[in-house]
This record gives sequence, structure tokens and C-alpha cells, in this order.
Amino acid sequence: MGYPDAKNNEAVGPNPPCPACFDMTAVTIVGGHGKVALLLAKELTAKGFQVKSLFRNSDHKADVAKTGADTQVFDIESANVDDIASQFKGADAIVFSAGAGGGNPSRTYAIDRDAAIRTMKAAEQANVKRYVMVSYLGAGPNHGVPKDNGFYAYAEAKAAADTFLRSTNLDWTILMPGMLSLEEPTGKIEYNPQKDKRTAVSRANVALVAAAVLQAPNTVHKEIPFLDGDEKIADVISRI
Repeated sequence: MGYPDAKNNEAVGPNPPCPACFDMTAVTIVGGHGKVALLLAKELTAKGFQVKSLFRNSDHKADVAKTGADTQVFDIESANVDDIASQFKGADAIVFSAGAGGGNPSRTYAIDRDAAIRTMKAAEQANVKRYVMVSYLGAGPNHGVPKDNGFYAYAEAKAAADTFLRSTNLDWTILMPGMLSLEEPTGKIEYNPQKDKRTAVSRANVALVAAAVLQAPNTVHKEIPFLDGDEKIADVISRI
């Protein structure tokens, strides 16, 4: 018997999450120089987590180090599963917040789909069960983005990666924030908004949500679509 799915209350997964297993302290962030990742690392280290941030460009080491995270220059685009698994050893949880940043479709597929899937396989290989994916509001096979739209490759890549993640044995959570802004954190969000709603969400609030779900067993095997709103993040997470 599995545990309830967020959408239809049907049982999913072979086993329920283990609450005791969520007393975790070591988190590895993939894409550690991204804006959300930097904010997340700072939030987690301030709470006493041991954070390891993986990032591609050695020029970014000082920026990442300022968050308090352990820094590791590591290119997931070229790394194989074994290489990635070696970086994950000792972690209690993985947060995937990497991305190609748009522009080049082939590189978008290489990072947002192919490399992302390798990190999932690596997490399984390294026996790191907890995995949090930063996706986007509206992600999925029925994303509706036209092929001639510059966002199409990203939408396709994220749909494939998220779909693969759901098929794994990982304790996954998929965060689905709306359009990202650089506003200050409010600590409040709107859960499960309309996909076509134009309100944005601050990257800082995305980081706060990621930090909150890491130790919330009730968010395992759940998608969390959200925007900035009026409800405290802790209250939203507690009722998911």
C-alpha cells in the first residue's frame, strides 16, 4: 500500500516516506551558482545544514563560498553517472537547481534533461533517497509551448526530466514556481494557482520553499505549484 498522491488521493510508490529519515543535515545542491541555489545555500547553512554546492565555472567559487557552502567545481554536462554519484556520497538530500539558461536548444536538452536524469540515477546509485527538483509552473508533457517558441526546448527538457524523476524510487518533490523575480522574500506564497496567472514569485521565496520541503515527509511524491501570495510557507507545506 502506498501513500496518498496529491492530485487524486490514489496510492503511489511502494512504501511511505520514513519520518525519521528526514532528520537530515547534509544537502548537495546541483547548479550551485544559480540565483535560487545561492539563496538556498545561505538559508540552509544559517540553519546549521552542511551544504555542498556543485557549479561549473571556477570563477564563481568566491560567490558560492560566501553562502557558507562547501564549494565543488564540477561540470554535470560532461560527467557520467558514476562521477556524479561520487559527488553525492555522504549527502542526505539532493536539490537540482541547474539549468542551461535558455538560448541554445542542444545545450538545454543536454543539461535540463540529460544531465538532470543522470543526477537522478546517480542519487539512486549513491543511496541518496531525498531529491528536490526545481521545475516551473506548467511543466509537463502537455506544456502547450509551440515548437517555434524559444521556450520550447526548455519545456520539453523539463517535461522529460520531471517524468523520469516520477518513475524513480527516490523520495522526490517537484517545485513548480511561476515566473521568477528578484523581489525580497515575503515568506508567503499562493499554492496551486492557475497556470496562466501572471503573478510572479521571488527567487528568495522559492529558496524558502525548497528549504521547507527538504524535511517535510508529507511532500514526498508531490508537485508543489506556487506563486507569491498571502499564506505562510510553513502553513502551506504542513497541509500538502
